[in-house]
Amino acid sequence: MTTDRRLPTVEDVRGRLGEALFLRVAGPDGARHRDRIHHTPGPRWFEGDSPIARVHGDAAMFVGGIRALLLQSLHPAAMRAVSEHSGYRGDMWGRLARTSRFLAVTTFGTATDAQRAVDAVRAIHDRVSGTMPDGTTYAASDPHLLLWVHVAEVDSFLRAHRVYGAEPLDDAGYDTYVAQTAEVARRLGVLDPPTTVAELRATLAMFRPELRGTPEAREAVGYVLLRPPLPLLARPAYGVLASAAVGLMPRWTRVPLRLPWLPLAERTAVRAMGAAAVGTIRWAMTPRAASA
Repeated sequence: MTTDRRLPTVEDVRGRLGEALFLRVAGPDGARHRDRIHHTPGPRWFEGDSPIARVHGDAAMFVGGIRALLLQSLHPAAMRAVSEHSGYRGDMWGRLARTSRFLAVTTFGTATDAQRAVDAVRAIHDRVSGTMPDGTTYAASDPHLLLWVHVAEVDSFLRAHRVYGAEPLDDAGYDTYVAQTAEVARRLGVLDPPTTVAELRATLAMFRPELRGTPEAREAVGYVLLRPPLPLLARPAYGVLASAAVGLMPRWTRVPLRLPWLPLAERTAVRAMGAAAVGTIRWAMTPRAASA
């Protein structure tokens, strides 16, 4: 007796890859949260075709998210808070799922759900505090630290979208994107967040004197880049995304974080491989009906 073993089709491969990626990013309850976020009726903070939806809904966020982690680590107080209170060492994927869910619900969810998500994050921030090595204190609810985390994220998502987004925005569109992210930032407790790309760059420059590579920062970078909790077969693909993220980091960050500086390769081979990896993710995670 013989069995008919059908070879997997392209759509089979696409479905399996998409499900695996979604499970990693969104967690085991991701499908339930996705349905709630996208299908619950009610007013939203942002329109479905607005710049923030286009940026946060694009596969370039995979690169932008890694870059944001690298850049954020340069602030000693922010990194100390992450090192002492975050589960990135033992629960990297759980933390990723929670972060991606927050971005999804505030970008695409109902206004009621988005405000609940903001309130939950603020409650967590109110409980996170500690002491720096020099005896000064830090608090996750500090508007100054919140501003740093915000601008590092927004700059990373914006730069990744410019380079790897399916449909990059024009200058006015990116200004609108920064302004829309500022609406969420204010609700989280950020005072006077930037509302244009020029203001975003000025705010990042303002933080430069405070930034440096600490042992906690280098440990986090090594963990994110070299020791991700992934099966061996998945690590080469992740390595491409990580290389693409490093390639978008400013030159001045390379020495304090001990990152390589290979400008020619980053502009050519790394970008080509990064574009291919992001394109594959975009293809895998695009609903079949929408791509037909």
